[in-house]
Amino acid sequence: MAFLKHRARLVGLIFAGALFGSGLTGSVMAYQGHMWNALHAEQNALAQLQMAVPDKGGHRVNAINLLNQAITQTHLGITAGAR
Repeated sequence: MAFLKHRARLVGLIFAGALFGSGLTGSVMAYQGHMWNALHAEQNALAQLQMAVPDKGGHRVNAINLLNQAITQTHLGITAGAR
């Protein structure tokens, strides 16, 4: 009987540890979620600029170049955050 109580406690501790660990992972994923949302917003903005009429006094092209740099930096941030 004592063996079963010990085993039930052990299972309970393992379960509690798994819940606690998943909570920590969830908070890390939530932070990365903001980075992923930013990346999608940057990609959507880039797609809109690429579909826009080309003649904007060079500002459209400059915005496209800056968005490409932002997308690269966001990817690097996601990679760094995953470590």
